[in-house]
Amino acid sequence: MASTGASRSLAASQRPPQGRSSRQDKYSVLLPTYNERENLPLIVWLLVKSFSESAINYEIIIIDDGSPDGTREVAEQLEKIYGPDRILLRPREKKLGLGTAYIHGIKHATGNYVIIMDADLSHHVSNLPCPVMKQKEGNFDIVSGTRYKGNGGVYGWDLKRKIISRGANFITQILLRPGASDLTGSFRLYRKEVLQKLIEKCVSKGYVFQMEMIVRARQMDYTVGEVPISFVDRVYGESKLGGNEIVSFLKGLLTLFATT
Repeated sequence: MASTGASRSLAASQRPPQGRSSRQDKYSVLLPTYNERENLPLIVWLLVKSFSESAINYEIIIIDDGSPDGTREVAEQLEKIYGPDRILLRPREKKLGLGTAYIHGIKHATGNYVIIMDADLSHHVSNLPCPVMKQKEGNFDIVSGTRYKGNGGVYGWDLKRKIISRGANFITQILLRPGASDLTGSFRLYRKEVLQKLIEKCVSKGYVFQMEMIVRARQMDYTVGEVPISFVDRVYGESKLGGNEIVSFLKGLLTLFATT
């Protein structure tokens, strides 16, 4: 994964200059959902409150994958409450994977920055200003939240879940040397055009998609900044992480190791 001077220059030339007024910026939040009926109203309210208090232009794009618990109906009500210019429901008929949810969502994003995060309140909205400020300070192409650096941390997980997460990151660091401390997290800010180009290169569709995005970003000489975040286990609903996802992650990791 050696970099060339030409590719660095090209990537740098595509970045806007530092200090551009934030009034020109718009942030599109992608919220993939599956059975998040209880969590969705609260996360949307918190996002709207945070963006409004900060005078940040925003939109929230909800990508529901055919949730049987009525999440789509809740999203429809939120769209009516806050307005279709702020809440955009872009559902799919069935569960098709996290990676394809982002691909679907970005097609409808009108912001020049895209924020991805979980809808289950694991990523508290209080984390939100950190990647925005970090991006502006360093003019980064990507800012990734990390649970494993600085004062970041994980709360509410049992020992088994912590071992799985730590183990996945440890193995990934050894095999891929990605230059980032948290490869499996899903709280990130991207320049929209960077996310679009990365999506074109990525082949993963499940949880390994997050890891591949950072690996491909390094290949393409995009700059990645990190901010410590607190990750809190979901209050309502059940975790989507199961045996199938773990097997898929390991297969994806080996594929990346063999092809990058």
